[in-house]
Amino acid sequence: MKFKVRRLAVTFRNQLNYPLQFNPFVFSKLFLLWVAIGIVGGIIAGSYWLVLEALLHFLAQFQSYYVIAVMTAAGLLAGLIIHFLGDPGEMDLIVNNIRFKGGRLEPRNNPSMILSSLLCIASGGSAGPEAPLVQIVGSTGTWIARKLKIKGEDLRSLSLAGMASAFTALFGAPLGGTLFALEILHHKHVVEYYQALMPAFVASCSSYVIFILITHIGIGPTWHFPVYAIPELNDFFYAMLYALAGTAAGWLFIFIVRQCRLGFKKLRLPIYLKMTIGGFLIGLLAYFVPLSRYFSHDQLNELLAGEFTVHFLLVLLIVKILAISLTVTSGWRGGFIIPLFFVGATVGMLVNTIFPGQNLPLILVSCMAAINACVTRTPISTIILLSTLTGFHYFIPIMFASLTGFFLAPKTPLINAQLGLKEVD
Repeated sequence: MKFKVRRLAVTFRNQLNYPLQFNPFVFSKLFLLWVAIGIVGGIIAGSYWLVLEALLHFLAQFQSYYVIAVMTAAGLLAGLIIHFLGDPGEMDLIVNNIRFKGGRLEPRNNPSMILSSLLCIASGGSAGPEAPLVQIVGSTGTWIARKLKIKGEDLRSLSLAGMASAFTALFGAPLGGTLFALEILHHKHVVEYYQALMPAFVASCSSYVIFILITHIGIGPTWHFPVYAIPELNDFFYAMLYALAGTAAGWLFIFIVRQCRLGFKKLRLPIYLKMTIGGFLIGLLAYFVPLSRYFSHDQLNELLAGEFTVHFLLVLLIVKILAISLTVTSGWRGGFIIPLFFVGATVGMLVNTIFPGQNLPLILVSCMAAINACVTRTPISTIILLSTLTGFHYFIPIMFASLTGFFLAPKTPLINAQLGLKEVD
C-alpha cells in the first residue's frame, strides 16, 4: 500500500515539474486532423454541388422528346469516361473496402467518378450525388492518412470521417450523416467502428459549415412538409400501419432492381453500351412522366404541392421505381437515398388520396422512413435524416415507422456487401 502511495506521489510531482507534457483537455492533435478532413470534404462537396447546379440548369433547357436524346448521349459519354479512365465502383465496393481492406478507399478513379456522375445526375438520372461524393471524399480521407503514414484503425476512421462529411454536406444533418456512414456498413457491425464515431462527427460538423458557406443553401428543412399537429398516442400505431405501405414499396423496389441487374448482366456488353441503353430507357420514362426525371431533390416539393389522381400517383410510383432501378443497374453513377424518399412520399400521397382525411404529414414521413430503412438497413440514421430534411421534429412516430420497415425487410439486403461476405474478384 505504501508503495502505491509513493508511486502516485512521484507521478504527481513529475506532472507538476513538467506541466507542458500533459494536456488537461480531451482536445488532441487528432482533432485538427478530423476538422481538416471535414473542411476538405465540405470544399469538395460544395464545389461539386455548384458545378452540378450549373449543369442541371443548362440541361434542363432540353424538354419534350429532346430528353431522350440528351440522356442517351449522356449515358454513352459517361460510359466512355468510365471505360477509358477506370471504373470507380459502387456502394458495394465502398462497404467491402471499409470492412475487409482496412478502410482503404482508392482515390485513383476519382476523376472518372466525378465526371461520369456529374453527367449522369445532371442529365436526369434517378440517382443522387450522395454515393459519388461518399466515394470521392472518403478516398480523399484515405489519401491524407497515407500521406501522414497513418495505419490501422486510425486510417479506417479517417476514411469513415470522409464518408460522413460527404453525407452530412448533402443531407444537412451532422449527426444523421455520421450515423448513416457507420450504419450503412451493416447493422450487426456498427459496434466495430465505434472508434470512428467521434472523428466522423467532428468531420461532419466542419464539413457542414463549409458546405453551407460555399453553396448558401441555408439550414432549414429541404422539403416543405405540411404542418404536423401535436402527436397523439394512436399516431405511433398509425405510423406502423402506414409503414407497411412503405415497406411493400421497398420490397417491390428491391425485386425490380434485382431483375434489372440480372437483365443487364445477361447482355454482356461493354459499360458504355449498357449505359447508353440505360440512358435511352430512363429518357423514355422521363418523356412520358416528367416528374420521374432527376434525383428528386426539387421534384419532391413539386409532388407535395400538387394535387394528383390515384391513377397518376400509381403510374408515377411504378415509373419512378423503374427509373431508379434502371439507373443503378445500367452503370449510371449516383445514390438512391433521396430518390427512395421520393418514392416513399409518393406512396404516402397515394394512401392519403385513397383514404382521405388522414394525417398527411404522418403518412408521408412514415412511408419515407419505412422504405429507406427497408432498402438501406439504416433505421437509426433514417430517423435523424428525415427529421432534418422535412422539419418533422417528433422523433417517436418516425422511430416506429423506421423500425417497422427495418424488421420487415427482405432477409437478403440489396447492398450485397452488407451480408458480411467479402466479394471475390
